[in-house]
Amino acid sequence: MPKFSFIAQHDQMDCGPACLSMIARSYGKVYSLQYLRENSYITKDGVSVLGIREAASKIGFDSESVKISLQELNTPDHFPCILHWNQNHFVVLYAIEKRLFSNEINYKIADPGFGLIKVNEERLKKSWVSDGNKGVAILLDPTQEFYSLAEPPKPKTRFKELFKYLYPYKKQMVQLFSGLFGGSLITLTFPFLAQTLVDKGVVQKDLGIIYTILIAQICLYTGSVLIEIIRNWITLYVGSRVNISIISDFLKKILKLPIRFFDTKLIGDFNQRIQDQDRIEKFLTSQSLATLFSVVNFSVFFFVLFFYSPKILGCYLILTAIAIGWSLSFFHSRKILDYQKFQSRSDNQESIYELINGIQEIKLNSVEKYKREKWENIQVKLFGINLRILKLDQLQMTGFDFINSIKNILVTFIAAKEVINANLTLGAMLSISYIIGQMNSPVNQLIAFFRALQDARISMERLNDIHHQADEEIPGQLSMSFDDNQVTNGRQKGIKIKNLSFQYEGPKSAYTLKNINLFIPEGQTTAIVGESGSGKTTLMKLLLKFYEPSQGTIHVDDHNLNDISAKSWRNNCGVVMQEGYIFSDTIERNIYTGEEEFDQAKFNQSVAIANIKSFLVSLPLRENTKIGAGGVGISGGQKQRLLIARAVYKSPKYMFFDEATSSLDADNERVIHDNLQSFFENRTVVVIAHRLSTVRNADQIIVLKDGEIVENGDHQELISLKGRYFELVKNQLELSV
Repeated sequence: MPKFSFIAQHDQMDCGPACLSMIARSYGKVYSLQYLRENSYITKDGVSVLGIREAASKIGFDSESVKISLQELNTPDHFPCILHWNQNHFVVLYAIEKRLFSNEINYKIADPGFGLIKVNEERLKKSWVSDGNKGVAILLDPTQEFYSLAEPPKPKTRFKELFKYLYPYKKQMVQLFSGLFGGSLITLTFPFLAQTLVDKGVVQKDLGIIYTILIAQICLYTGSVLIEIIRNWITLYVGSRVNISIISDFLKKILKLPIRFFDTKLIGDFNQRIQDQDRIEKFLTSQSLATLFSVVNFSVFFFVLFFYSPKILGCYLILTAIAIGWSLSFFHSRKILDYQKFQSRSDNQESIYELINGIQEIKLNSVEKYKREKWENIQVKLFGINLRILKLDQLQMTGFDFINSIKNILVTFIAAKEVINANLTLGAMLSISYIIGQMNSPVNQLIAFFRALQDARISMERLNDIHHQADEEIPGQLSMSFDDNQVTNGRQKGIKIKNLSFQYEGPKSAYTLKNINLFIPEGQTTAIVGESGSGKTTLMKLLLKFYEPSQGTIHVDDHNLNDISAKSWRNNCGVVMQEGYIFSDTIERNIYTGEEEFDQAKFNQSVAIANIKSFLVSLPLRENTKIGAGGVGISGGQKQRLLIARAVYKSPKYMFFDEATSSLDADNERVIHDNLQSFFENRTVVVIAHRLSTVRNADQIIVLKDGEIVENGDHQELISLKGRYFELVKNQLELSV
């Protein structure tokens, strides 16, 4: 078996795919995290044991999840295997070893969020054992299929694609190059001036030459400072705009992704990726250019030093190569620590976000201390990672500086000896000292460049997780257009759902919806009722193309919904969801959200239907009042009325309401309900509600239970059945049994 390779998780929920990727690699196969993530059915709650086994089966592993004792786990045939760690994480146990001079066992663990570690039996029990003396393990055995399957192509990180961001600033880049080149020429003159100052000025006691050289040095230094100032301004100008372009492209991409993608990411993951852009921008605009000209300077001084003394040059090159090799040897450890820091900072941002946005519930439930201590624990973890980074950097830089010091001492010794032997002048010796100092700077710059390159590559890998995702919009999909004909090919128009089933977490997970067969006629109102968790909202999300059915089809008229452009379809839908969002903007812009020209008549109509005019009149700026996170706070009922007004303003063909009036008082609900009835005419309406007043006038009522349709009919028909619908509404109507 090849040497075990560590792979760090990219996001907080990637531990399962990272573990599986490590085990696959230990058997000689390379699978990207993205591929394994897609086949593990990750959610915001993480990946399940079942999800990991699904992905393992996909790549040819025979997997088994077992609850075994530590004694059973110690069988070498089980390694490498995946352990359920601390009840919220997955790690790989890839080997065990006995300690020297004792019978104690060390367990070699690959933690995708921390690195390669060794734990003793006590620590393993504390983190792994969950039931008496047993813990959960996923045992994996590669089958013949594993070795015969072709690995999917791994997305490549191509830095040349990054340089496209510099193309619009060719003029500024030419100026920057010119400045750097001019600075290099100025720097090149200093060693020769120093030699002339000593050999022809000091030794020959010629004050005229000394004055001339000093004036020249002052002029050249002043020019160098001016060039540096201009270069810094250009770098700031280009860097700021490049950073904006990179982040803008990132935001464009994530806005094109399907809803399911966002189910697997936390806010901290996105925030950290946006901060990754800074490292890429610095690499493009600062490190790359500075390193290029450092190499030019180094090359020039290389030949100058060769002219003075090949012996000194040889000594310098050997020790410089050793110093660079020493620094590069730490890069793998830096990469692992960088992923760990990314995770901890993401956790930190998620915790802060929760503290700020959940402050009301935190105070109501008196969990201030618990939440603060949770944040403090994250800080302790982050401090530990920063401490490890500091130790690594200190070891790297101390070794590098020590080798450099030895190099400088040896070079000075050789140069002094050459002067004594009359092979060099004193001025030449001082010139060599200056050249060595100037050559050390490019070497330091080269190390900084390699570190920036590694940071940029790591950031690019994380960003590629986003950029390589498939867009929601697929070229060639249908664009919806509607006419007034009620019949298509002899059939009534509408939405037809056939044999639909849906699972959130893969083929072996529980069904949220099972074998749904339903016709939603065009121009009529269909209500969906059922207890919480029966699948009502999931069905609506499928109708809105948030997800695709696991089995079965949804047709709009004669077209499969999968073949219709999601954007085009939603442009024809007015939607009010339970978790509807109010933007931090004016009331007007919260209702009129489209890109088309503002229509005052439609705005007035939507405000009237949503019965929100009295609220607007009470505000000093009326519809221009800013609300949301950055403005005036609004109640739950006002929020729902704004969301209803937003849906109505679109004047859509289809209306989807999910508990759209649950926060309204009885009077407002009655007024809005009456207003909507006329608006619903000739529109296809799907309503999810618990309140009978919202659904009793629907043309058909669908009753869901445990993801299945148990009843279908209008209000009177279902009441007469005295079945599930009757049970749901009898208390509201005070019906007798």
